[in-house]
Amino acid sequence: METTNIITKIDHIGLNVPDINIATTFLQEAFDAEIIYESYSRALPPMEASEELASALNLAPKATLYSCRMIKIGSGVKIELFEIHVDGQRQPVKSSDLGLIHFALYTDNMHKAIQKFEAAGGIMLSDPNPFLFPAEKGDKNFFCYGLTPWGTTIEFITYPEGMPYEKNINLFK
Repeated sequence: METTNIITKIDHIGLNVPDINIATTFLQEAFDAEIIYESYSRALPPMEASEELASALNLAPKATLYSCRMIKIGSGVKIELFEIHVDGQRQPVKSSDLGLIHFALYTDNMHKAIQKFEAAGGIMLSDPNPFLFPAEKGDKNFFCYGLTPWGTTIEFITYPEGMPYEKNINLFK
């Protein structure tokens, strides 16, 4: 049987951070992240993107790469960390802005996950709350948001008894 899905999964997401070593340490302390590989090391000279590369990668002119590494948290999607600097660099988006607004991490122990996140320097925006939408509600289903030290929004989620929508579809064939 031939599949109609040409794309099979999300492989990774990319995050630009102000200091890759501080960000890596935070992710290791907060989420037990592991470095998979380093594709561009701070031991190398900073690399200013050419006009062609800036265009191809949607970078601002004269953006400079200092470091890049791939990490993983648990068995989920990988995270490619970049340390790219440029004059006029903007702050992270809010959840009401366009574009990637957060990524979610599943946990079986919300209290412990929040505790580690805060101990590593993260800031919680709320306590865990029941999911808002009927397709996600359950007696033990909760979510909450936090901010990394550099301002990226992270959602913590738990749904130990599953999600109601899973009963109506065969998503994971």
